[in-house]
Amino acid sequence: MRVKATVEYKGGGYAGWQVQPGLSTVQGELERALRTATKSESRVEGAGRTDAGVHARAQVAAFDVDDGTDLWRLTASLNGLVGRDIAVVSLESVARDFDPRRDARRRTYEYKIVSGRPRSPLLDDYAWHVSAPLDDEVLAGLAETFIGTHDFSAFRASDCEAPTTTRTVEVSRWRRSGASLVYTIAANAFLKNMVRVIVGTMVEVATDKLDAGAVSELLAGGDRGGAGRTAPAKGLTLISVHY
Repeated sequence: MRVKATVEYKGGGYAGWQVQPGLSTVQGELERALRTATKSESRVEGAGRTDAGVHARAQVAAFDVDDGTDLWRLTASLNGLVGRDIAVVSLESVARDFDPRRDARRRTYEYKIVSGRPRSPLLDDYAWHVSAPLDDEVLAGLAETFIGTHDFSAFRASDCEAPTTTRTVEVSRWRRSGASLVYTIAANAFLKNMVRVIVGTMVEVATDKLDAGAVSELLAGGDRGGAGRTAPAKGLTLISVHY
C-alpha cells in the first residue's frame, strides 16, 4: 500500500530533509521510526529537500507499507518514535504510482523577518532579525518583479546541481503580521537556496546595499555574484505542496 504523509517539523536540529551519513535528518528520523513501527525497511520520499535549519508546516512524503496496515495506529506509532521536533500530521492511502516530488504542481514557502526593532525572543527560532527598518512599499515592488517565468540562475546556491534554472513563480508578496514581515512565494519548483537568496537580495536593496535595477538584470540570466546574501535558514518554512 502506498501512503501519503503530511509532516510538520522544526528544522533547527536537523541537517535538512535528505538522509546524510552520520547526520540527523528529517528523512532519516522518519525512516528509522517507520522501520521500528513496521519491522520492515521502507524508503520515505519527500516533495522537497528542505535545507538544514528550514522548517515545514506541511511537507508531503510517501512510502510503502503492507496492504491492510491500520494508518490511524501507524500515525500514533510514528509520532511516539520520532523526535519532538517532528510530527506526522496525517497518513492516507494513495495510488501506487504517487510520487510526492514529481506529481507536485506548486510549492509555497514563507519567510519571516523581524526588522526595525530589537530581536524577538518568541520568534528567534523562526525569523531573521534585521536591525534596520525595511520599507514595506519597496519590498512589495521588489516582490512583484519575481512573478512570472524567469531564469533564476543568479538566485541559487553555488553548488546547486539542477539541470535547468528556469522556474515559474505564481505568488510573490510581503505582508505584516504582528512583529514580523512575512514573505510568501509559490512556484512550480525551486532551486537550492532560491527563496533565501531572493529574500537576501530584497533586503539588501531595501537597505541600499544593492541597486533596485539589479533585480531585473539578474532575472535575465545574471550571475550569482551579483545577487544579495543568502538569508538565514531559520526564517524559512515550507507551507504547502499542491497536487
